[in-house]
Amino acid sequence: MKIVLAGDGEVGMYLAQELSKEDHEITMIVPNSELVESIEGHTDVKAIVGDPTFISVQKRMNVKRADLMISALHDERINLLSAAIAKKLGAKKVISRINNLEYLSDENSELFREMGVDSLVCPEFIAATEIIDLLKQTAATEIFDFSNGKLSLFLIKLDNKAKVLNKSLNQIAAEYSHLDFRAVAIHRNGETIIPKGDDIFLEDDLSYVITKPEGIDALLNLGGKTRIEIRDVMLVGGGRVGRTVARKLEHQLNLKILESNKEKALQLANQLDAALVIQGDARDIHLLEEEDIRGMDAFVALTDNSETNILSCLNAKRFGVKRTIALVENIDYIDISQNIGIDTIVCKKLSTASYIIKFTMSAEVTSIKCLSGINAEVLEMVAKPHSLVTKKPIKNLKFPRGAIIGGIVRGDESYIAVGDFLIEAGDKVVVFTLPEAIHKVDDFFNS
Repeated sequence: MKIVLAGDGEVGMYLAQELSKEDHEITMIVPNSELVESIEGHTDVKAIVGDPTFISVQKRMNVKRADLMISALHDERINLLSAAIAKKLGAKKVISRINNLEYLSDENSELFREMGVDSLVCPEFIAATEIIDLLKQTAATEIFDFSNGKLSLFLIKLDNKAKVLNKSLNQIAAEYSHLDFRAVAIHRNGETIIPKGDDIFLEDDLSYVITKPEGIDALLNLGGKTRIEIRDVMLVGGGRVGRTVARKLEHQLNLKILESNKEKALQLANQLDAALVIQGDARDIHLLEEEDIRGMDAFVALTDNSETNILSCLNAKRFGVKRTIALVENIDYIDISQNIGIDTIVCKKLSTASYIIKFTMSAEVTSIKCLSGINAEVLEMVAKPHSLVTKKPIKNLKFPRGAIIGGIVRGDESYIAVGDFLIEAGDKVVVFTLPEAIHKVDDFFNS
């Protein structure tokens, strides 16, 4: 696929790095020569300095032959104009990064489609949605739903309470014969394992599991996890992610929001009806104690500074808060953060990449999630008529090494993948895959 990418920061850089790992022809438009050096030093992507709103620049990039044009700069006005120009010049599909949540309404999205912008992506909205889901499903470190919850991916960190410790998948299947879930990956000591029947679960493993709704309670029980009732939440940071979370949850939970910037704190207080907004620094231990940190069920750190978010979550853990969530944009910090006790990490770059990568695949991808802390994706893909994945039962498919089928949604029913299951055309299939297998997986779902 020929891809033109315009970017000026971390989201654009991350997309360039991820897409360059696959078999795409990628060129990038950046605002200065320093970024050119950085991109070409870390990826195989060719970059030029230019303004993507200039028609001459887009023509130089031969955008008329692009299968996909992505405009992911910080300025949404530049992105929207760049995307609209690219579409008019002949790009097959265009995506624009935005910041204004108002644009995501059905009416406004249709307006932008009429202008030529095929899809809008808002990193802050995607991250906020993940956080809201995590506060509703409190026993999992990470969760992602497919087909409106007919199947879900759960990430559970196994501690000494887990009932599956030192047991193999075969032993667990024999002891619990009617499981409505399937382990699709184990992350251990920096390595991701696609588990086989004789693989054994160990303490501190990160276990990724596909489950049906009726399997959730049994899954949590075996993982040694209990649901936490969350009513009182302290949220740090009144930026776009924090505002979005607060607006969605202020009438459902008792929200207390800390914002260090006086002007932002006043604006937030005026925008919210039920939440309590306090101007203050979450790194101030005395302030946390004054605001009853020990009485909180959850602590969510969403400032623009990853270090502040990590530190404040660790402080919250020291005070006994059961659930901590940190927004971390430095990907190098994600694995460290999970290992030092923070319950869940949310990363806007990974969330945005999840949304965009599905546009680079030939098969129909209805959902995709780039996972935090490991270099892997989980996808929901539609099996096309006469595709390879429909030819034989799952156990005989010779599915790509580094990938595994976790579950299937057929109409209103969902199924956990077992060896004798025969996938049919139109089925939605949930697949866990490492990066090196993703395009081999893609081939299995095309006619």
